[in-house]
Amino acid sequence: MRKCVAKIAVLAVICFLTVSCATVTSPVAATTNPIGSKVGQASGKIWFGMFGSADAGIQTAAKNGGITTISTVDFTRKLGILGLWITYEVTVTGE
Repeated sequence: MRKCVAKIAVLAVICFLTVSCATVTSPVAATTNPIGSKVGQASGKIWFGMFGSADAGIQTAAKNGGITTISTVDFTRKLGILGLWITYEVTVTGE
C-alpha cells in the first residue's frame, strides 16, 4: 500500500510541475510592408513576479536585428516551473 501511495504522490508532483510550464506566442502588429529577410529579438526575465531587468521592447528588437522598416511583431511569454519566472520575448521582422 505504501508503494502505491508513493507512486501516486510522485506522479502528482510531476504533473503539477509540468502543467505549470507554458509558452504563448501572439502577434502584436503587422504592417503592409513585405516580410523582410531580417529578424530581431529582445528578451527579458522576471523572477517571482517582481525581480528582473531587461528591455524586451519593439525598438530594442528592431535595433538588435538592424531593422529600420518593421513588417511584423510577435510577442512570446514563457512561464517557468510553478511560475517562478517569466521570460518575455519580442520578435520583429522587416528590412
